[in-house]
This record gives sequence, structure tokens and C-alpha cells, in this order.
Amino acid sequence: MGRPPKPALPLRQGVAASAVFCPPGPWPTTTAFLCERLPRVDDWPERIARGDVVDDDGRPVPDTPYRGNRRLYYWRHLDAEPEVPFEARIVFQDEHLLVADKPHFLPVTPSGLYARQTLMARLRHATGLVDLNPVHRLDRETAGLVVFNIRRQDRDAYHRLFRDRAVEKVYEAIAPVGPGPWPRTVRHRLAEPPGDDFMQMQVVDGEPNAETWIDLVEPLTGAQAGLARYELRPRTGLRHQLRAQMNALGLPLVGDRIYPVLQPHENPPSFHAPLQLVARSLAFTDPVTGLPRCFERGAATIAR
Repeated sequence: MGRPPKPALPLRQGVAASAVFCPPGPWPTTTAFLCERLPRVDDWPERIARGDVVDDDGRPVPDTPYRGNRRLYYWRHLDAEPEVPFEARIVFQDEHLLVADKPHFLPVTPSGLYARQTLMARLRHATGLVDLNPVHRLDRETAGLVVFNIRRQDRDAYHRLFRDRAVEKVYEAIAPVGPGPWPRTVRHRLAEPPGDDFMQMQVVDGEPNAETWIDLVEPLTGAQAGLARYELRPRTGLRHQLRAQMNALGLPLVGDRIYPVLQPHENPPSFHAPLQLVARSLAFTDPVTGLPRCFERGAATIAR
């Protein structure tokens, strides 16, 4: 038998409830179990006292003697979560999809320092769409278009679309002026090295697994002399692919804090000098409706 469905619990500031299964065990109380099972949350007694831990029926769970073989639910909350001072914009919405223009510095999904200050949480809070789910990712530092599916039953079809590389993606970037010929297709083998530099994808020997078409659109002038605007069309989808491949060409993107040199982590983060990389457009055949889809950063559209 499969896992029982998750109850329809409300969002809290766009954050959905997280679940934890309670196995049989020797814990004296519910609080003791939660403190041991999820030790990074350091305020379980206060959460239980506020009624912020609930059961399958959404009823607050008191700090009673421990009982296993059930699920409990809580809402992820970070007291010191950085406030990202930029807003996302809905570019398109219909009954199947929502497409948002993400600002720089805003994560797509909760991780690390971020729970409420994420694109997913903000959009869920703004729309009330509990099942809103991103079907692909952008780095926190990258701005541009992100596609969300709205209906849970469609989720796998849209994930498969991106997983099978059936989406045409176009990015814009600012980097130093590079020698031609332009346009050209670059191919590398990228790998994640062990050790402290795990954030940096490395170019290694072997069969290429990363391919991108790159064109120098125009050299820039004035204060940006020596830089150029590039169009990038990735044909594969590895982590940091565009950043790593441009760096491999000797053309690291302006504002990149990972390539060519990994910069120290900032906590709290600063929001100056954003990475000059933007996801400008997406095009694909909709796997649910069969319609051609083409989204550009531009005027907001709500399909009726």
C-alpha cells in the first residue's frame, strides 16, 4: 500500500506544512522525539505550546506521552531569514501553468537560510495555490523566467518535459568581450569535484556532457566598455552549466561569485552587484494541452 495522502493543511505565509513520521520507539514525550529526530529546529517546546504541530486532522498536538505510527506536521520557519528586497512578477497564468519572472537573489524553493523568502512561497501566498510547484530551477543569483505547474496530477508530465530537454531556453548574459568566431557551439565535460570546492563545476577530460550555443550580440560602451552582451542557448541542463562554460572560455560572467574564484559566503547576504545572467525566454509544446507555449520576459498575461 502507498503512503496515505497528505491532509489539506493551510499555507502559512506561503509555506506548506512539512511532515515527519513517528515510528515506534522509546521516547517519553512528543517533544523528546521531535528534538531528537529534527535537532536543527531548536524551539519544539514553544511550537507545541503555540499549537504549531498538528496531526492528520489538523488538530494541535500537545506534549503528551509519545505515540508512534502516525504523522505529525509543522511549518518551516526561520527567525533570522534574510529579507530579499526584490519582487517577482507573474508573466502568465492559466489553469495549468504559472510563469513568473524571478528577481536576482531570490531562491526558487526553500533551502538553507530561506523558507518564506523564496519564489515558491511568495507565489503560493499571493495566489493561494497550495499545489503550485516549480518544474525546473534557476540559481538563486540568476534572474528570469521560472515555470510552475498548478495541478498536482500534471506535475510529472511537466517535470518530464524539462528532464527530457524538450524546452528551448534562451538566456542573456554580460561578460568580457571575447574573440570570435560568433556564434558558436561549445561543448565540455563538466563534473563536480570532491572537497571544499564542491560548489564549482569543473571542466574535465572525457566525452562532453554540456553543450551551449553562444552568440556575442553587441559590445557595450561607456562605463561598460570591454564587456559584451551575449545570447546563450543551452542544449543540456547541468548545474551551473552556463556559468562554468563561459568561465572555461575565459569569459566569466559579471557579478559571478563562484567562477572563476569562489567568494566567501555572506551572512547576511548583500544584494549589490547581481550576477549578469537572465533567463529571457522559454518555448515548448505543452504535454498536457498539446498547445505551443512561448514565454518572454514582458507584459504580464493572465489567460482566461
